[in-house]
Amino acid sequence: MQLSEWQPGSAQNSGPLTGYNFGFMDESAKKEVRRSLLKAVAIPGYQVPFASPEMPIARGWGTGGMQITLSIVLPQDTVKVIDQGCDDSVNAVNIKKFYARVAGVKTTKDTCQASVIQTRHRIPEEPMGKDQILVLQVPYPEALREVEPSELETRRMHAEGDYARMWLHLYEDIVRYGEISISYRYPVSVNGHYIMDPSPIPRWDVPKLDMAEALYLFGAGREKRIYAVPPYTKVEPLEFEDHKFRVEQFPVACSRCGSSQSFLDEIINDADGQRAYFCSDTGFCNKRCA
Repeated sequence: MQLSEWQPGSAQNSGPLTGYNFGFMDESAKKEVRRSLLKAVAIPGYQVPFASPEMPIARGWGTGGMQITLSIVLPQDTVKVIDQGCDDSVNAVNIKKFYARVAGVKTTKDTCQASVIQTRHRIPEEPMGKDQILVLQVPYPEALREVEPSELETRRMHAEGDYARMWLHLYEDIVRYGEISISYRYPVSVNGHYIMDPSPIPRWDVPKLDMAEALYLFGAGREKRIYAVPPYTKVEPLEFEDHKFRVEQFPVACSRCGSSQSFLDEIINDADGQRAYFCSDTGFCNKRCA
């Protein structure tokens, strides 16, 4: 059966696709991605260019994360895919189905059972272990893009450790708003060297990067960049002595599971305007409710 003949939900889609290489991508493309991953792991926070082969979805919809996942996944792996914390979003469900068809791997909603987790805009609430890999989809990998539009100049700034403009940007934020107002894509320093964009995760997730046991891989398919945070790597959010980094604070606990130690989404009822808060990580919330 050709990929173009595949119709979601049909009876013939119960097993892995035939006629394609394991993991859809050809082996030479996988090797190219793996070489870039090795360099990224060896130099934490450094953006490694890679070819970013074409995928069966448009760039900007998670191609960078898919290319990394398909390059490292093995038949015995269990894969979890989340989209802004949700296991059941359209994007997450379809990517999981695609992995099951082209690689025949098991999929799960349980963070603890997954060996490879692909995510967009969130890091799971449950702590990850040393045998797990988190693959993050990244729309804009360059942390300095807010202060410098030139790619050539940002490369020079990273090479020389010239981050004065980023510090000035944060200072101007404090002058204007009384605090650093960045709510996501908060810049971090990796190993005391490179300033890195942790992808559009909320502030709540930034401390999870520091000295983590799991391997974090970042893939930007549209921008053709890969970078990584290896296990037990020092990752520090940028802050001033008199204006410390802080995470979001929520006035209430989750309305469903009662958790006060998780990132919450605010939901407004259109009928009566009432506000409710629920865990962004649906797998974490479901496990607490079970």
